[in-house]
Amino acid sequence: MPDRPLVLGHRGASHARPENTLSAFAMARELGADGVELDARRSADGWIVVHHNPGVEGFGLIVEHGFTALRAAHPEIPTLVEALQACAGMIVNVEIKCLPWEPDADTDRVVVRAVGEIVRAAVRAGPPGSEFIVSSFDLGAVDASLAFAPEITTGWLTSGQEIATAAPIATAHGHAWLNPDRVSALRASPEAIADARRSGLRLNVWTVDDPKEIATLAAVGVDAIITDVPDVAFDALERLRADDNANSKERRQS
Repeated sequence: MPDRPLVLGHRGASHARPENTLSAFAMARELGADGVELDARRSADGWIVVHHNPGVEGFGLIVEHGFTALRAAHPEIPTLVEALQACAGMIVNVEIKCLPWEPDADTDRVVVRAVGEIVRAAVRAGPPGSEFIVSSFDLGAVDASLAFAPEITTGWLTSGQEIATAAPIATAHGHAWLNPDRVSALRASPEAIADARRSGLRLNVWTVDDPKEIATLAAVGVDAIITDVPDVAFDALERLRADDNANSKERRQS
């Protein structure tokens, strides 16, 4: 871990390039991001592709079409294999979509197992620096991922849940990461964040683009920040470091 939060490009550097595309992942790398966050869904014939929504405008639900048709209509949508190859040497947070309330719900955990196999292969092939986290808003999905591939790090995504409430649940289920939304993380007390981290959890906050919020979260000790703008995040973290150094020097001189 560096002496700052990790910076993960949200669906790549999605402010500068189309989200969840190879160009967005390449731009995140160019901007110095430690890694990326991306979304995994399945096609009708079982291919795992990288796309946020269940459907593609003008095309339809991904789960209702085979991969050949999807690739022909939307060549910009990568497979998960292609995305992980493009992000070799980086941290990749693979978010499993196909949530229970979505039209492509992964009721039989086919997506969980497929993602696990793909990430396993990427671990074997990956260069030093490669690191993978499988996450989902569906606690059952990350539980299933941990059971299927216990060697792969897992994280529970939450929205609108207090860190003090969610952290013990994530810990009890054996997950290494808790990924709270920015509002919940900013609302949490420093003690709640410290307690979560003392329990062994790492906190990865999504999606934070405002420099002041990035600095605030870094100051209270979160482990990673997911952002659309990695360059903005690094500028904010550098200013925070400079301010801390200046304050330390002033205290030594007083």
